[in-house]
Amino acid sequence: MLLNRIWVALIAIAMIMACGKAFIFHDFDIFKLLVENLFESVKNGFEMVIYLTGALCLWMGVMNIGEQAGIVSSLSWFVSPLFSRLFPEIPKGHPASGAIMLNYSANMLGLDNAATPIGLKAIKLLQDLNPSKDTASNAQIMFLVLNTSGLTIIPVSIIGYRAMADGATDPTIVFLPILFATFFATLTGLVLVAIKQKINLFDRVIFSYIGGLSFLIFGLLAWCIYSPDSVNFISSFVGNFILLITITGFVIYGFVKKINVYESFVEGAKSGFDIALSILPYVIAILAAVSLFRTSGAMQSLFSGIEYVLVFVGVNSLEFIDSLPVAFMKPFSGPAARALMLEIFQTNGVESFVGRLASTFQGCSDTTFYILAVYFGSVKIKKIRYAASVGLIADFVGIVSSIFLAYIFYT
Repeated sequence: MLLNRIWVALIAIAMIMACGKAFIFHDFDIFKLLVENLFESVKNGFEMVIYLTGALCLWMGVMNIGEQAGIVSSLSWFVSPLFSRLFPEIPKGHPASGAIMLNYSANMLGLDNAATPIGLKAIKLLQDLNPSKDTASNAQIMFLVLNTSGLTIIPVSIIGYRAMADGATDPTIVFLPILFATFFATLTGLVLVAIKQKINLFDRVIFSYIGGLSFLIFGLLAWCIYSPDSVNFISSFVGNFILLITITGFVIYGFVKKINVYESFVEGAKSGFDIALSILPYVIAILAAVSLFRTSGAMQSLFSGIEYVLVFVGVNSLEFIDSLPVAFMKPFSGPAARALMLEIFQTNGVESFVGRLASTFQGCSDTTFYILAVYFGSVKIKKIRYAASVGLIADFVGIVSSIFLAYIFYT
């Protein structure tokens, strides 16, 4: 299992680096620092899950109302022509299609706190259809690869962090680069999984949906380019409005359908608490390994090595190197990557090339290892097949795209 090997490698490399610092360079405080940061990361992981528990309870409750009211089934019907081809294992009208649609919608709006609980509900529904309970199904892999590539139309949270930073003059300048980068990453993930699963992407229905989405994205881009003021409106208003109207709409529609919406919400929220408890060990495992790798100096050595190689092959512009820690950290931990981004805002400036690229890296992909560990862990899947490798390739495409787009938009 790739995730197992990477986890062991992070810890082993961190220990080798620490021993080298201690016994060669006589930095004997390194072990103390490793232990302190290790337990700090464990504490942060627990606090993260506590926060996530509230979000899980909220969205599991809302989703339960949607299921009982028939909203999720209606969404399933809307996307069934496409999903019947991308997810042939999902029966027509199954609620998993609606949950997947809601998850992707939340991701497109950059609403991570909503996307994760809904995604956990979707993976659980897909597990009900999975004949081999310890091995990821084709549908689960397709769902998670498209999830981790993270197509984002409105990066609400990133724009919010940029707006709060000192010296921010144009918080929404990252809007278009993130949209392009995530589109390329998502398209890469879709094509690779389709090839592995022998799905015909030139099927008339699939081509129509993808073509329609592409037209919508590029149309939105054109609107924003010719109407710059509209970008601020979209980023600050539309995402949160859609979030609140979704919750309100589910509740009111359920009430009209004569469902006891309060009891339905409470019943669904209880499952959110159970899911939060089940994912805690996986969150702790990822954050602990990343903490050791970073504190030992291995991460800094890695980027120094990348810089040396790029200089050796004749790359002249290396401004993007200072932003790479965000790109490296994002597949493991969203909060850790966000902390690095905010640190760059403070040291380099939020409107510097490095600050803008760090923002783009934060939005160009999702927390691949975290998602794989948490989602598959929540349904006790141990064999994830090619989900990690394809997800990482899509992340790499998103990172490379972000660098090229940064030199187009930010210089």
